[in-house]
Amino acid sequence: MSSSSVAVVDYGMGNLHSVASALEKVGNGVKVLVTDCPDTILSADRVIFPGVGAIRDCMAELKARGLDEVIQEVAAQKPLLGICLGMQALLESSEENGGIACLDVLPGAVKFFGADLHDSAGTRLKVPHMGWNNVVHTIEHPLWAGIANDSRFYFVHSYYVDAPDFVAGTADYGVHVHAALACENVFAVQFHPEKSGEAGLRLLSNFLNWDRPTASFFPVTD
Repeated sequence: MSSSSVAVVDYGMGNLHSVASALEKVGNGVKVLVTDCPDTILSADRVIFPGVGAIRDCMAELKARGLDEVIQEVAAQKPLLGICLGMQALLESSEENGGIACLDVLPGAVKFFGADLHDSAGTRLKVPHMGWNNVVHTIEHPLWAGIANDSRFYFVHSYYVDAPDFVAGTADYGVHVHAALACENVFAVQFHPEKSGEAGLRLLSNFLNWDRPTASFFPVTD
């Protein structure tokens, strides 16, 4: 295991126990730190930024705890994995709660699925998007190692990411969802790897073994 510690950012939103438990399962002795302490987060080898709930509350809690700037600093320095709301918060803005400015770590926006969502066959789809969905790899990346293309992961979200510059994986749910993003040492996923069975655990294990990249990633080819 190339990492000795991983900080799970605790800003009062999300089931951090399930994330921590999954990390401990695959971590082979890695020290898992669930914390809101800036110094602890900045000193960890890797950082996971999870979350569920509303983006307005997320941004308010981050700012109140001084963690907005901490996450921006982490994104410039070391491996960072954003999960669900944590992924969305890394973008420039979200349509949720009437429009909220986010952390602006990655270019892109978070958009509402809409109240009248249908699949390609015309079947009406429920919002939030809740349940298992296939994720197609769009680039070759260390975090996809050992995970079959088109594997299923568990989603829970009413808003979706539109960030075309750094797409690492896609899913379809009435619209084309950017389900994973990758940019240098930042990787972010809309789904919950800690709830996604063996594929999700493998992604977390890959993250704990991921060194800051030195080369660009390439599109997946058949």
